[in-house]
Amino acid sequence: MHLSATPIPDSHIKVYLPSLPYLYVSHAINGALLKPANNARAWDYDLATSHQQISDKIYQFTLRKGVVFQDGTPFNADAVLENMRYFKEKPFSFSPFHQVYDYTEKVDDYTVRFHLTEKYGSFINDVIWLHFYTTAYLEKFGWNGKATCPNLAEPGPYGIGPYILTEGYIEGDRRTKKAVLQANPNYYDKDLVNVEKVTVFTELDTNIALEDIADNEGGLDIMPIPVTEVSNIMTSAYAKLVSGPSNDNIAVHINMITGNPKLKDKQVRLALNRALNQSGIVKNSFYGFAETKPTLASPNFPGVGDIAQDLKPFSALEHPKDARNELKQLLNGLTLKVLTQERFMFLWKSIDRDLRKVGVKLEFEITQNENVIFEQLLSTNAGQNTKDWDLLVWGDDDWYFNHPWSAFFVYQTDSVWSTVSPDQTMNTYISDMFKETINTPASTAIIGKIMQRAYDNAYMLFVPAPKKVLAVNQEVMFEPYKMATLPLWEVTVSDQHWSLQQ
Repeated sequence: MHLSATPIPDSHIKVYLPSLPYLYVSHAINGALLKPANNARAWDYDLATSHQQISDKIYQFTLRKGVVFQDGTPFNADAVLENMRYFKEKPFSFSPFHQVYDYTEKVDDYTVRFHLTEKYGSFINDVIWLHFYTTAYLEKFGWNGKATCPNLAEPGPYGIGPYILTEGYIEGDRRTKKAVLQANPNYYDKDLVNVEKVTVFTELDTNIALEDIADNEGGLDIMPIPVTEVSNIMTSAYAKLVSGPSNDNIAVHINMITGNPKLKDKQVRLALNRALNQSGIVKNSFYGFAETKPTLASPNFPGVGDIAQDLKPFSALEHPKDARNELKQLLNGLTLKVLTQERFMFLWKSIDRDLRKVGVKLEFEITQNENVIFEQLLSTNAGQNTKDWDLLVWGDDDWYFNHPWSAFFVYQTDSVWSTVSPDQTMNTYISDMFKETINTPASTAIIGKIMQRAYDNAYMLFVPAPKKVLAVNQEVMFEPYKMATLPLWEVTVSDQHWSLQQ
């Protein structure tokens, strides 16, 4: 492993991220008080060195000294206050944080206090996404102001993370097909970054990408793969299989807003879920690299696993074949339009097989571009989607870092991410959840109410939770995180890597 104080000269890796690329690379480019980590709490200190909770509504952070932005300007309490003023004007809206955030106080040059308007137990999870930008960036673009997590709108030395975005851009709602990252020479931890250059691809043909990583010595270095390709990677001369535990989920939306009117009927939605043999899907579609679950949220989330011990998947309570005649009476002749990325067709083959047995026909519109999925999903709640769809799928990886909000947020029925009919009871449960700190009895109790209501009303098409399965160049070393982040700062390459041989 490379342990010198600078990146390996000329080292270069190529990464393909077909789902949520802005999440996976964001913390490699941007800096926050906390950063994701593969530990029990899912974070480590980054631009802060310590913190304390003074009260339910006040949190104090001690800032790391000697830190500068990528353009060389200093990071201190004044920089935090400037960023939070811009945040107040155009905050992110994927959580209620902007609704409870009041102001930030400067205690001294390296100490700040965040003041909230009410008790908010999920504050730490949001702090991980409070990225700080240079004055030049803020004056040009302001803060995020979107329903997605923050990132840079254009390349430049605007962030504070270990890599500078030098080409392209990757935001939640817009991205180039390729982006280039270069090691940040001003990064505060000179021993952390090993690889000098990273090229990130956000849109490739899956078959071509798989061939590239398996058969090309100078091809892709890291990509998530369909589990159907595990054996091909295991026999590759250039790639190896890397897998691990995951908090990730596959979100299959049922369009109760503008979709087939029959989907407003709870009994129809329950029948669709009852028709899916989750154990069979784990075996036939995931080749064992997944686990069954009763709702959207992975059982690896704090609190969710406790509830899932009693709340079982529908097919674990009654095998679909035993209910087939009853399900046919509800579903026979139903045709549903599916909008999906090509990368999820391995899963749809099993879903299609199970639903055909009860008389449901699926019609597919397939894309390689995740933007197409989000364009339709984020406009459906307001009834403005431009494509007709009944079922829609996307990779809902754990972007809230060990907290089930990354699965539950699609149940908040007044959110642009939701395609669920209005449900004030569910919205109230979710509001109550944010007041509690995760991994406490109070938090687990409200998590149970949310899961039970989603389950009883079949608000999504519930499918198994996938494990992390990636193809990685044999000369590249890294350990995947359970969450939606790619720790580029931990990736290293051997002296036999293609970039060094060239």
